[in-house]
Amino acid sequence: MARQSGSGVAERKKTATAVAGTSLTREQLVEFYRLMYLSRRTDDREIVLKRQQKIFFQISCAGHEALLVAAGMAMRPGYDWFFPYYRDRAICLALGNTVEEQLLQAVGAADDPASGGRQMPSHWSSRKLNIVSPSSSTATQCLHAVGCAEAGRYFSRHPEAAAKHDGDYREFKDVKFQGDEVVYVSIGEGSTSQGEFWESLNTASNEKLPVLYVVEDNGYAISTPVEANTPGGNISRLVANFPNFHFAEIDGTDPIASYDAMVEAVAYCRAGKGPALVHGHVIRPYSHSLSDDERLYRSAAELEADALRDPISRMQMWLLREGILDADAINRLERQVDEEVQRAADRAVMAALPTVDSIMRHMYSEDLSPMDARFATEPVATADTSERTMADLINCCLKDEMRRDERIVVFGEDVADATRDEALRAGKIKGKGGVFKLTAGLQTEFGSDRVWNSPLAEANIVGRAIGMATRGLKPVVEIQFFDYIWPAMHQMRNELALLRWRSNGGFSCPLVVRVPIGGYLTGGSIYHSQSGESIFTHTPGVRVVMPSNALDALGLLRTAIRCDDPVLFLEHKRLYRETFGRAAYPGPEYCIPFGKAKIVRPGKGLTVLTYGAVVPRALQAAQKIHRDKGVDVELIDLRSLSPYDWETIAESVKKTSRVIVAHEDMLSWGYGAEIAARIGEELFEYLDAPVRRVASMDVFVAYQPLLEDVILPQPEDLYRAMAEIAAF
Repeated sequence: MARQSGSGVAERKKTATAVAGTSLTREQLVEFYRLMYLSRRTDDREIVLKRQQKIFFQISCAGHEALLVAAGMAMRPGYDWFFPYYRDRAICLALGNTVEEQLLQAVGAADDPASGGRQMPSHWSSRKLNIVSPSSSTATQCLHAVGCAEAGRYFSRHPEAAAKHDGDYREFKDVKFQGDEVVYVSIGEGSTSQGEFWESLNTASNEKLPVLYVVEDNGYAISTPVEANTPGGNISRLVANFPNFHFAEIDGTDPIASYDAMVEAVAYCRAGKGPALVHGHVIRPYSHSLSDDERLYRSAAELEADALRDPISRMQMWLLREGILDADAINRLERQVDEEVQRAADRAVMAALPTVDSIMRHMYSEDLSPMDARFATEPVATADTSERTMADLINCCLKDEMRRDERIVVFGEDVADATRDEALRAGKIKGKGGVFKLTAGLQTEFGSDRVWNSPLAEANIVGRAIGMATRGLKPVVEIQFFDYIWPAMHQMRNELALLRWRSNGGFSCPLVVRVPIGGYLTGGSIYHSQSGESIFTHTPGVRVVMPSNALDALGLLRTAIRCDDPVLFLEHKRLYRETFGRAAYPGPEYCIPFGKAKIVRPGKGLTVLTYGAVVPRALQAAQKIHRDKGVDVELIDLRSLSPYDWETIAESVKKTSRVIVAHEDMLSWGYGAEIAARIGEELFEYLDAPVRRVASMDVFVAYQPLLEDVILPQPEDLYRAMAEIAAF
């Protein structure tokens, strides 16, 4: 745990005399203008570099400078936390980002501290300043900011949880927190149309979180004007009834008004009163980006009206009028800034570029892999030798790990025992603990600070978890059914999987997303029977596992919780309470490394590769064909889908020369296609028959059991494929 002391400009001004009509000193006003002008000239230099083809993209902060410098001067770098978006050059400069650092990103240099040449320009990131790497996706960062604020509050209430521990992800995840930290998040007015913005407002409001929302309203989302995005054309009117919020709507081109509004909003958040939203009306004097020409959709009169409100000109004239700087002083300041920007640009364009061997660096944790040998442990006999179901042992694992690690929090839809917990604490009700009861008793034992029900919003669950994990918590969250994971897909593919890589190792979010998946339910129908794991195994940066039995479920879940990567943990709901695969409790340290398949049934005549609920069905078929025809099937449960155990696959195929890849998901473009293709590419010389796939029909699962049984692969389908390939 590390604590920092810090004071923003809002505190430092007390030591000097403020200029009449403002709360800022002369020195602060000069610095305010310098930062605004520095931001504008950096934009201008990037535009020149783009036209010289020395950089490849440019998107400017022009017109937003007053609002953003005000925010930066009202807050504390390295103390507060920041989730900016791509117009936020000026606040990053105000916090301590340098022009050279920003231009290194523009050229895609190896020494770009934000991303090492991986992100477009204007995707700010700094561990030192607590500026968390954003993506290009609009509004997703709002949920991260909420989760970040929740994590800061959690560590303030449970400071002992911040302690480092050897042997798991905590060894590599430093935690720093402040009791009165504020979390800044900004978006454009167009992004307020995104669902994640509204989902974040709900949680920030309900939890009274210290989140400062800054809406930079320049009137346009690329070419779409604000009235086409926002009902009534004004976001302040729409959000005005959210409780616990402080609201301010201001002229964001007015530096003094912007600073006063930011100081008031930050103070409100820092005092623990709740979140704040500052809606600043700014301008966009340049096009959306250099890929856009706003003259195609904005009139000359409209552009001229914007130019009259340019914050650079407004502040320059104000400084002259108030006698704070004369023309010579302004010229000197501007020359110094121009020279600073030119020097930075000269250095940036000469900087070394990333090497090809850096491409895969930081795709996953380089400190602690889930394939590490420390996760290869053996079961330990305990006094309780009773066989338990997969559901039972998952619940045991969650309790074990929560007792061991105070950073673990569990939330999702219906996972708590009871949100209104008075009756629960009084022992008058038993509590729910999830629709499948896998989280039963967690809230009762660990309290509502560590286990709670989320809103019915999957993006909210995953987005908040990302923000928490960025700060060092270990969220183990639940999506109630895989069929409803899709609202969270944006967060999972563009944020969860990419944070470590896109920040070049600067930030990471190791967390676990638990999801019941699959069919074979009798009546599950379309929206309670879906598979789709190949979509996530096709997403670099996230680990995907899917156990088929109780012991593997416990061992793999413990590894998922302790490792340093984000994990999608798929639990086949048909297997939760099956007789197949029950096991005794193996002790509180039992783990299974990822990427290690399990040979369920050794054999010499035919290899079957599968996972999940197809494992017991394949075993049934293998036993029957051995009795009927003497075919000796080697059945391999992959259990870890990304990474997967190619060595065990290859060894088996070389031995049997025949292989079936079977899975519950649809046949076409499914997970088995990749395995089959690789076998054909690398093991062709060992094959005595074509690689065969067995899978679901290319259709969703129907409600009527007669149809479901035909749609999903059954033991008879596997038996028939085994017989055909054995006879080839």
